[in-house]
This record gives sequence, structure tokens and C-alpha cells, in this order.
Amino acid sequence: MDLPAIQTNIWDAVIAIPIIISLTEIIKIFLKIPKFAVPSIALILGLTLSVGYSHRGDLAAGIFMGWFYGYAAVGSYASMKSNWLKLRGDRNRYIE
Repeated sequence: MDLPAIQTNIWDAVIAIPIIISLTEIIKIFLKIPKFAVPSIALILGLTLSVGYSHRGDLAAGIFMGWFYGYAAVGSYASMKSNWLKLRGDRNRYIE
């Protein structure tokens, strides 16, 4: 079995992840989804963006990178939120 050729580039880190974070936030605002479903929404967006646009024609690479896109967006958002709350001094809502 040959593994898919996967190449990461500037698209992955600088464009795809912020797009997924932004779309997830827009969906949270307008659709009022529960907080526990947000990571699943980010994963679905990551898979959709990867399979449908960035790795079109290679389903295995699209699924593989889609997982990274979705979870990188979730991790980046959690990190930004934790740091923001810590800097603001809101110790009660700090995620440890």
C-alpha cells in the first residue's frame, strides 16, 4: 500500500486554519450551536475545505489533512482564548 503524497505549504497554516476559525465563529454566532458541538463543526469544515479545495482529486490526502485543519483550528482557538483570558485577568474562566 502506497501512502498519499502530502505536501504542506503556506495555504495550510496561514489561510486554511484562520478560515476555519472564522467560519466556526460565524456559525456559532448565527446558529447558536451548543459549545460541545463546536469542535465537530470545525472538523467538518476542515474536512470539507481539504477534500473539496486543497486536496481535490486525492481523497486520502484530503481526509488526512482535513483532520489536521480542523483540529489545528480548535487548538489555535483554545490557545488564543486561554491566553486572552489570562491576560485579562479573568482567573475564574481560565482554561488550564
